[in-house]
Amino acid sequence: QVQLVESGGGLVQAGGSLRLSCAASGGTFSRFTMGWFRQAPGKEREFVAAIGRGGNTYYADSVKGRFTISRDNAKNTVYLQMNSLKPEDTAVYYCAADLSYGLEYREYKYDYWGQGTQVTVSS
Repeated sequence: QVQLVESGGGLVQAGGSLRLSCAASGGTFSRFTMGWFRQAPGKEREFVAAIGRGGNTYYADSVKGRFTISRDNAKNTVYLQMNSLKPEDTAVYYCAADLSYGLEYREYKYDYWGQGTQVTVSS
């Protein structure tokens, strides 16, 4: 059983930065594709970014150039560096693990989910 725990959320002003972390336990972290998703109030959960086993990455258009996903396999941790934050980035951010090979943006492909961390960007 894989467990994921997010941290690093908080309140930040527009234009500011935050770094989210997601620590994984159970399973072989280096074999997972890891993803970040978010859910804003009243909206469906949406894909943000993913990183594959080899470090290849994929981003939603809305965050491309502002967010960076990375992983540290020695620490079983995936990160989401968020810069130039906007009020519309306000959401609960979830990390997820996909046990199959390949980058994935489709939510249903992910096998394990964290509990989420709140990010609030004030204008």
